[in-house]
Amino acid sequence: ATKKGQSARFDGEKALAKRVAYVASLKSDLQLATPDPVINKMFEFAKLRGAESIFRTKGGLMHGPGGGRYYAAIWANDQAEYINPFFPFLGDANGNESAINSFRHFARFMNDEGRYIPSSIIAEGDDYWDGAGDRGDCAMIAYGASRFALAYADVQQAERLLPLIDWCIDYSYKKLTKKGVIASDSDELEGRFPAGDVNLSTNMLTYGGLISASYLNNELGRNAIAKDYLQRAQKLENNIETYFGAEVQGFDTYQYYEGNDKLRAWIALPFTFGIFDRKEDTLAALLSDHLWSADGIYSEAGNKTFWDRATLYAFRGIFNAQETDTAMRYFKYYSRKRLLGEHVPYAVEAWPEGNQRHLSAESALYARAVTEGLFGIEPTGFNRFDVAPYLPTGSNNMCLNHIRAFGNNFNICVNRIDERGAGKAGSSMKAPFEIGIQAQGSQTQTIQWDGKSPISVSL
Repeated sequence: ATKKGQSARFDGEKALAKRVAYVASLKSDLQLATPDPVINKMFEFAKLRGAESIFRTKGGLMHGPGGGRYYAAIWANDQAEYINPFFPFLGDANGNESAINSFRHFARFMNDEGRYIPSSIIAEGDDYWDGAGDRGDCAMIAYGASRFALAYADVQQAERLLPLIDWCIDYSYKKLTKKGVIASDSDELEGRFPAGDVNLSTNMLTYGGLISASYLNNELGRNAIAKDYLQRAQKLENNIETYFGAEVQGFDTYQYYEGNDKLRAWIALPFTFGIFDRKEDTLAALLSDHLWSADGIYSEAGNKTFWDRATLYAFRGIFNAQETDTAMRYFKYYSRKRLLGEHVPYAVEAWPEGNQRHLSAESALYARAVTEGLFGIEPTGFNRFDVAPYLPTGSNNMCLNHIRAFGNNFNICVNRIDERGAGKAGSSMKAPFEIGIQAQGSQTQTIQWDGKSPISVSL
């Protein structure tokens, strides 16, 4: 298709050959090998759906949700928060370039008047949409840009992103209430469900952004700012507990906003960001009849609407909470339903809205449920990360090969070993897992791990 007055030459045979080569390149990097072929294949499809939805526009390469409707446009949640932190792990050049472009577009809207950054940049970068007001978009961008910069591991690019990250954190703190939590007009569901004046999503994303921005600033030698961000994160964590911690429908969990009396899907977010104070009841609430359904987690108890993004965040969080067997049981069910069920073969956006469109960034959230959930990878520097691979009962090994993050190409393999070192003559008590991490051109680091707290690894 062309605009009036334009012309284009198209060679279908060449285009098909390029497509086949591109798909092959995606298969060769970030390869998942678990005992479950369905999860392996779903992960492979998730990489494809996430990376293929990139369009060359006059605003540069732009990743868009797609799905028959959303093209040549970016959102603070879909792109900045969901998929951009994933692209360095995949190592796809188009994906990384599109991520850098998206942050560049958002940065154009930094201002001295205290106006929020628009939720979406549209029309190839020529226009914007902010119909939902401030959705906590600065929290989304600060979190996503910090995670991307750490995993992309390019000093110059990280320094270019710092002004945007700092501005977004500063904006968020201009919305700080007297109770020490961050206000926003709505959340990423844009008023489809009540969010009050202060919601859990915006606050958890602000917390996550502060943690990753602290790591990033330490890496760039801005230690005083890093310390300030970490202290803010610790204070915000306490205020989140005080403000949002509540009994909802009989569960000692979180209210999504002040006065909220119905369980919400996003109560899983504290797990995703490493907060487990209300772990038992929150997990029970997520998997109760109030929220869990045959299609994943309902957005709100009593309403049959579901959005896959919330379910996929929950999987990641439940793995992080070390509820490995529970997480894997539900993750396997979800993977089989999406890959082999009636609406295949990708993660979906929502139902009934959009009739389960296969939007692209949801597939990235599926992939991150593996990289950051199942394998527990969290970037903490340009060549350093925390890792906690949660091997389910009944599985003896799993690998994630050709990870391209941190400017490297490395594998993570985990093997279950007998707690008494069975099969190894003269061995004493050992940890239950052995993690092998091998970067290209170097020897394998072998780490004995007790299966509990994440361990720090340098490449």
